[in-house]
Parts: sequence; C-alpha cells; structure tokens
Amino acid sequence: MIKGIKTIVIVIVASLSVNLAQAQITKDILLEDGWKFSKGDFPTAAKATFNDKGWQSVRVPHDWAIYGPFDENNDIQIVKITQNNEQKETRKTGRTGALPYMGIGWYRTKFTVPAISAGDEVSLLFDGVMSNSTIFVNGKEIGHWPYGYSSFHFNISPYIIKGKSNTLSVRVDNKPESSRWYPGAGIYRNVHLIVKNKINLKTWGTFVTTPEISANVAKVNVKTALSDSLVKGFKLVYNVLDSKGTLLASGSALGKNEINLNLKNPKLWSPESPTLYTLVTKLYLNNVLTDQQQTKFGVRKTEFKRETGFWLNDKNVKFKGVCLHHDLGPLGTAINVSAMRRQLVLLKDLGCNAIRTSHNPVAPEFLDLCDEMGFLVIEETFDEWKRGKMKNGYHNYFNAWAEKDLTNMLERDRNHPSIIMWSIGNEVPDQDNKEGYKIVEYLQNICHKLDPTRLVTAGMDRINSALKNNFAASLDVPGFNYKPKQYFEAYKKLPQGFLYGSETASTVSSRGVYHLPVKMGKDIHHPDNQSSSYDLEYCNWSQVPDDEWAVQDTTAYSAGEFVWTGFDYLGEPTPYDDYWPSRSSYFGIYDLAGIPKDRFYLYKSRWKPEEPTLHLLPHWNWEGKEGQNVPVFCYTNYPSAELFVNGKSMGIQKKSNLNNQTRYRLMWNDVVYQKGSIKVVAYDESGKAVATKEITTAGAPHHLKLKADRTQLTANGKDLAFVTISVVDKAGNICPNATNDLIFKVEGAGKYRAACNGDPTSLQLFHQPEMKAFSGMAVAIVETSKVKGNISLKVTAKGLPQGIITLNAK
Repeated sequence: MIKGIKTIVIVIVASLSVNLAQAQITKDILLEDGWKFSKGDFPTAAKATFNDKGWQSVRVPHDWAIYGPFDENNDIQIVKITQNNEQKETRKTGRTGALPYMGIGWYRTKFTVPAISAGDEVSLLFDGVMSNSTIFVNGKEIGHWPYGYSSFHFNISPYIIKGKSNTLSVRVDNKPESSRWYPGAGIYRNVHLIVKNKINLKTWGTFVTTPEISANVAKVNVKTALSDSLVKGFKLVYNVLDSKGTLLASGSALGKNEINLNLKNPKLWSPESPTLYTLVTKLYLNNVLTDQQQTKFGVRKTEFKRETGFWLNDKNVKFKGVCLHHDLGPLGTAINVSAMRRQLVLLKDLGCNAIRTSHNPVAPEFLDLCDEMGFLVIEETFDEWKRGKMKNGYHNYFNAWAEKDLTNMLERDRNHPSIIMWSIGNEVPDQDNKEGYKIVEYLQNICHKLDPTRLVTAGMDRINSALKNNFAASLDVPGFNYKPKQYFEAYKKLPQGFLYGSETASTVSSRGVYHLPVKMGKDIHHPDNQSSSYDLEYCNWSQVPDDEWAVQDTTAYSAGEFVWTGFDYLGEPTPYDDYWPSRSSYFGIYDLAGIPKDRFYLYKSRWKPEEPTLHLLPHWNWEGKEGQNVPVFCYTNYPSAELFVNGKSMGIQKKSNLNNQTRYRLMWNDVVYQKGSIKVVAYDESGKAVATKEITTAGAPHHLKLKADRTQLTANGKDLAFVTISVVDKAGNICPNATNDLIFKVEGAGKYRAACNGDPTSLQLFHQPEMKAFSGMAVAIVETSKVKGNISLKVTAKGLPQGIITLNAK
C-alpha cells in the first residue's frame, strides 16, 4: 500500500497458464501413471535398487487418507480452540475428518528424460504435496518443502541419467495436530517433468499487466525473466491472440525483458463476461528459437473507493462470495478438474460471484477455471503466522519459509484475472500482539514488490485488538470475520474508508433435517448429531445470514461478504466436534455431496435477483405429528406470499422490517400439521399472483430417479459424471425420510469412483459401491476410462426396481 493514498487503483490482470507442452522445444510431461505407494517409513526407499513390487499401484494426484477407515481415534485432539471462544480443553474426534492422514508415506516412479538439445535443463514441478515432502532422484536428495499447499520446483539436471530410466522418490511426513480441517495426504496435486533448453523462459517468470485501459486500447505490459539473467544476444517476440487464435497485437524486444503492446478495442474480463486472451512469448538466442510459453490473460480494472467499496471496470460490485476449503468431498483432496468445475457451476447457479480460498493457496487448475468461468478470487496464504493454533501447525515454519511460500504463490498466480486481492492470513493469533502489525507490513511489502497491481487483505476475528494495535489499519483492505456489528466502529476508526466480510454467517444445517420445536440460537445440539435446516442455528462466534445482510444493507462502504462456506467439507464438524460420530462440517450452502440445502435458496433469493426464487420448507412427511405445530418457511425474492394447507389459506406474509428474519424470509410459525400438501402462492409488488410452489406428503418408496450433471464425457481416464439418486414415491415425490441402502454397479467404458449422501455422521466409505440415502438422496460418481463408448450406472435398493442411467464417453 502506498502510504498517503486513500483510494487505490489496481489495473489488470492476466492468468498465467504456462502451457509448455505446446512449445516447439520444451516438454512438460505430467507424471500421472506408474506410481507405487506405501505408508510407513523405508530408509532405503530412495534408492533405485529398492524393491517396491509389493507396494500399491496408484495414479497421481493421489490422496491416501480418503479411503479411510473413519475412526474417532484418527488424529484425536485434546484442545481448547481459542478462536471458537472455548474456555476449556475437550476431546475432538472428527476435527480433521476422522481419516488416517497422519504418518509417513512413500511414492516412487520411473521416468525417462526426452532429449531436446545438448545441455538441457530438467526440472520437477510439484503443484502441491501434503506435507513435509522430501524429493529424491536416483537416490540423491534434491530438496524438501514443508508447506503442503505450496507449489515448488527443483532443477534436477545434475541428478538425472539421460536416455535411461531414472527413479523419482517422494517421502511425505504428515504430523498429527497439524491442521484444523481435513488436509489430505500425499501427492494430491499434479507433478510435472519439464525439459527445456538451458537458456529458457523462467518458470513463473512472465508478468502481464494492463496499466492503461480505455474503450479503444489497452496497454499490455509484459515483464519476462530468463533462466540466465546475464545472457546476451537474446530477443523476445510477443503475440497476443483472441480465443479463436486471431492475431491482435505483436511486438519484439532485443536484449530487453520488458515490452508494451497495444491491444485495440479490448473486451474486459468480468464475472458476467470472462474474456481471455493468449500471450505467446518466444525466446530467441542468436536468432535460434530456444523457448516458448503461452500465457492466458484478461483485461480488467479493479479499484477500492472510500464510502462505496469495490469497483470492477468502473462499476460498483458487491462480493456475493463463499469461502472454500480444498477438499472435493468424497474424492478427498486429490485434484480433479471435472469435480472442481462442477463446484463452480453449482456456485454460478447460486448467484455467487466470488471465492476466498480458505486458508491456503489452491491448485493452479482451480484458478484457470475461475478465469474461464468468471469468479472474483481472494487467494489466501496462511492460517498461522508466528503464533500457532495447532501444535504442529505452520508457526513452526513461518520464520524460515513464509517468504518462500508467499513468493511462490505470487509468482505462480499473479497473472490470473480472477484474483482481485491477496490474503496474507486468517484469524492469526498475532492480531493480539502489539507488534503484529509489523508482520502485516512484512508480508504486505512482499506482495507489493512482486505484484504492485493488487491490494492485500487478511481475515480478522480479534477486532478489538486489531483496531487498537494498528493491525487493521496497516492492511490495504480490512477483512472482518463474523463482526457485522463492529463495521460501524471500524469505519469510524480506520483510515481506509471501506471494509468487507471476509468470513460470514457460520450458520449450520443438515440437508433435509428439521428439528421441532423450531428455535433460533447458537451452539444448539440434538441427539441425532444433526443441525436443523430451518437455518436458525449458528455458532457462538457468528450469526445467521439475515443478521449479516441487515448490516450490509445499511453500510455502502461494506464491499460484501464471503460466507462460511460454499460447500460442506471434511473435518471441523462444529457444533459436534466433540461428539461421535461426526466427521464433516455443517456450514455449507451445499452439502458434502454437492446437493443444495434449504439455505441455497435463501442466498439465491438475494444473490440472483434476475432469476425468480420460490422455495418452501420443511418437507411434509410428519407421521405422528398430526395436530402439532410445524412452522413453514418460504425463501423467495418476491415481496409476499400466501400459504395454503390442503387448500386452506394460512394468510399472506409480507417482508417487513419487524426483525432481521422478516426482512429476508416469509414465515408461518403457527401451522398445524395434517397430511396432504402445503402450497405457497407468491405475489409481485402490485399484488399479482406470479408463482406457486407445492410440497406433497410423499408415499412409500416406489422407485429410484437418476439424474446426471453431464451425460457426455471425455474418455481421458479422469473425467467424471455426478449422478444424483432420489428415492421417490409412485408419483415421483422425493421420500424425505428414506434411508434405503443403495448398491452401485458401473459397466462399459468407465468405472465407479465414489459416492456420498451428505450425512455428516455417516461412516460409510466413499469408495465402496454402497451408500445409504440421506433425506432421500445420494450422489454417485462415475469416472471414464481411456476407451470411448457407453457407460451404464445401475443402482439397486432392496424392494425397489433397478435404476439405470447411460452416459457416453468420447
């Protein structure tokens, strides 16, 4: 942050997606197949002569822990979670997912280096290894990296044997009590073998910005770092292409590492129109081409203004954002582009426009998707600084590694147009330290040096301390976790003139589970270890969505929010983290299977006003509750609605300022249950009936209904289809209390991958072809092979006809 400047303008940026595989003389080879894996420590496993024939054959990316089993003694923690306002230590059973991620594991594979030219540079690039990884080539240690979320690379040229088989070994050491959520285990992101000419374009060395933008032209500034900064006689040639490959701008620089190009009539990148361009950079040495890169980028202008918050391309934009952990539910942490794309498609349906990567750098493929699909991203680095939260957390590495980890994130990702801010921390205990602001300045200066175009933020929860000790004032953009009532005080005390909710709500619910009587409150527990889907239960540090919105709607300087969380995730099963069984979170707008909860419609009614929303809850199967009170809620972006029970009106409810809930929900709290149907009729501003929604008491389970998110797949051995299975009655109504045991069988050009039902208390293993329905539903995941053809998923349940769906892989 440039001192003295109250309003800061950030212009551009681009998405660095270096595709060396397409370069004429550079090879980027994914090391996916042919790996051997074993848990345990093997002192001689790095040697080429080590016998690994008895080890498991795996494909990388790989998460060894997701296969279970779930056990309450896996990483059991006796802790007091101070950031959760706990006053005493308790026994935490599912805090890291109750999965066996701890311990040492080894990976081994063989590779041959393709010849390019004399004196090639050979390197290994790891997108992420969880964690404390040590890398060996042909028995010799080439380096190590503690942080499991960082990408890193090593030059292995001195260690390889050209033209012959080489052995790559990776030792992973996951410590217990090292995470507050499920971190995964092993080589869970891609591994690249990169072969280049000795003189090459440095990995992550291209930096594209557009410092001047008008309707007629955008100035594209490119800074390029070479592997040898002292090399003479080089020339860099640049071409800018559109999505169809049409040449739009070009230029060359002789002996210089920087150039300005003029891109005429630029189309701006935004969530609504995520236009991307491609920069092709060619390196010539003495007129001989030695390297080539492709860099996708976007043109956009971002700015924070006093009083009004965030602006994108000269339009005031509010963050309609979610926080996301990195696991993919039943797939664990092993990255899969199909699974990540599905998450983003579902978030688009919600009306979400922004994502905070909580609380770590993400896989590069995730950012590529955000560029392509149009999401504003805050990429975060750390959950700990010098003061720790976990016994074996990042504070043990901060002094020696923080600059390296932050640098790698910035250099790798600073060209993504989706990224609008860097976050240097989340709820770090250093907020309480009177010297904590010095760490803010230290990390923030690294960000400004490597990327002067973006502002820096952090998620703060200790607001009283942060306001007093210069912590919050030192940040470019102050982020507030669960403190909407303090926005007013902070606005008066802080110099920035804007702020935002970096983490909001922490409302908890279990899909399709409704507890009676309906109560609003914090830290509510029920005998079934489920949270009620009336969306009125929350954590002691947080609030329900309505309470955050009520403050946002009266503070124009608030730039919006990032809800905790978009999806349920493995681990951190608050408020049941000291109850068993409970192994995944309740915070999500979507459950762990990616099925929307009721809260989805509450957020959608606010975040997507252009699309009508009308949702009714709860279900209407309450056998044994006849004559008793069962409140009915309606989530809608219409101003009023009328409820009918078996045709009898329960009256019209209108949104009002009576309290925060009546501002954003319609509620009939005195409905008496009787079998049949409930129907809501929505009215527009003029009082005209414009939409209806009806829920009927479902009969006995009659058949299975299967619906795939996609039916046309790619036969690449890793494309996925997510098939939702619903247990329905004869008329097709979902049976909301159905718990049928579902058996899966896949035939043809694919295989069964995993299943999930969204139940946080389920201990069924995801990779086994069997899963009980939860609230009448479950999701099965089918993976393609490398063979083209049809794939059939057959689902059976005792007493019901078989359900079948056919997919096609091309």
